[in-house]
Amino acid sequence: MSRILKFTRFSVRDLIVTAAPTILLIVAVCAVAYLLVDPAPPRKVSLSIGQENSAYENIGKRYAAAMRKHGIAVTLQPSLGSQENLLRLNRGETDIAFVQSGSTDQAEAERKGLISLGSLFTEPLWLFLREDKDVSQLTQLRGMKINLGPEGSGVPRLFRQVLDVNGVEPAELQIGMLENTPATVELLEGRIDGLVFSSAPDAPLVQMLLQTPGIRLFDFAQAEAYTRRLPFLSHVVLPRGIVDLGRDLPSKDYQLIAPTATLVAREDLHPALIDLFVQAASNIHGGAGWFQQQGQFPSARYTEIPVAPEAAKFYKDGAPFLQRYMNFWLANFLDRMWVLVVAFGALLLPLSRVLPPLYVWRIRSRVYRWYGQLRTVEQALDEAPADARRAVYAEQLERLNEIEEWVNQISIPLSFAEDVYGLRSHINFVRQRILNRMEASAESA
Repeated sequence: MSRILKFTRFSVRDLIVTAAPTILLIVAVCAVAYLLVDPAPPRKVSLSIGQENSAYENIGKRYAAAMRKHGIAVTLQPSLGSQENLLRLNRGETDIAFVQSGSTDQAEAERKGLISLGSLFTEPLWLFLREDKDVSQLTQLRGMKINLGPEGSGVPRLFRQVLDVNGVEPAELQIGMLENTPATVELLEGRIDGLVFSSAPDAPLVQMLLQTPGIRLFDFAQAEAYTRRLPFLSHVVLPRGIVDLGRDLPSKDYQLIAPTATLVAREDLHPALIDLFVQAASNIHGGAGWFQQQGQFPSARYTEIPVAPEAAKFYKDGAPFLQRYMNFWLANFLDRMWVLVVAFGALLLPLSRVLPPLYVWRIRSRVYRWYGQLRTVEQALDEAPADARRAVYAEQLERLNEIEEWVNQISIPLSFAEDVYGLRSHINFVRQRILNRMEASAESA
């Protein structure tokens, strides 16, 4: 029974031996292709945000939560603001950062190897003054104590540009450099006259100051003119009653000027992380807000920094195809492994046509090689000298019996049994020829 089972089994060993060179070739090609594709994205990334209680800090936490869902840890790095964030990017001390428009220019960004992942939202320039200060023009700030924040933020540079187009020199003001939280305390205590910072309207500090008695917001009545003089600024309107309709806060429309917050990275950031951060940006900033319509942000517009190709593709076509239907890591793996798939497919198709004939040839070669032995026997019969024919016939008959014994021990799949039985019939045919010749030789003697 064991011999029958062995005879009828599919020859896995022959298949493996036949396919081994092909498999090794495919593995070698795939290994080379794997070395050529991008590495997997890192599971840790750093994001430089802003000051305590700033919009950058709050939004940074939302990005960290979004990335955590995909198994990526985001380290939030507090900073003084946009300028410090830009400095960290240039030094390679952070991977991604929030940067205000107007903080750099296109030539400088390209030279430093920076890319934009898109504009996220407008963050108006807020100038809060004590209510007893009757100021309607920025020229009236001369001599006042105005806090612009530390130099690491983007506000000092921005507000100096605003003062410049008004013909006011910074030296004509008493400029403070406190961070926003202590500067707010100073404003409320009356030790400074005004406080300037740039932030999204949902920042806790903005919400608090808009509702604080004795503090009023400066109205940039010439906002449209500012946008013409400083193109990186936008004109936005704070609508009457937007803070509290019941209390009619604010009691009128306020004209404001606003740079745009941009998500900026180094150009060596992994493309998959760019895709993931842009998708997170779409979820976080895509809704309607005080100064934006549904779907207006994030956007490839409003930034002087070159937009990353992956981000531009997202704004045009949406999320990558695979990431719409499967886990990020699986989609990224398949996206990176397309070279392997192409290499494997290019080899598999032609080799799939070669392997079956090779397998058949290997099995049948066990049978066919014995035909060479039969041919040797027949040649010996034909070449036997007349005086030694009987001895040659007897010798070849013995050789034929040995061949038959070996053939009976051949292990071969059942589908090739016909070849074995054909060989055995041919052995019998040659044997009969030998017996006939032996009989003829005996009669002639």
